[in-house]
Amino acid sequence: MADPMWMLLMFDFPVGTKKQRRDATRYRNMLLDSGFGQIQFSVYVKYLVNSSGVRYLIPRMREQIPDNGNVRIVKLTDEQWASSYRYFGAKTLSPEPIPDQLALFHSNKEDDDE
Repeated sequence: MADPMWMLLMFDFPVGTKKQRRDATRYRNMLLDSGFGQIQFSVYVKYLVNSSGVRYLIPRMREQIPDNGNVRIVKLTDEQWASSYRYFGAKTLSPEPIPDQLALFHSNKEDDDE
């Protein structure tokens, strides 16, 4: 079995028209539905227990990129992720921890209220 990894996805999409904004929102929602978490406005991350999930995720992420969208995907080991630097203002923060098994299948509270 391959080692666990983090998939970091960054994007820039045009948002000058209503259709472009809708396409960008659709892409963000697809990332969230696929288990990614937002760590900055156009930066998302997903923890994978092994690298076999990459074969499924990469084509899905690619197929749904809006016209003129710019996407970069970086695969990181646990060690690389843990050695990253994270700041909020001058305050040093720890990198996001590996999610609990149950967190991988959490529901969105707002969705539960509908």
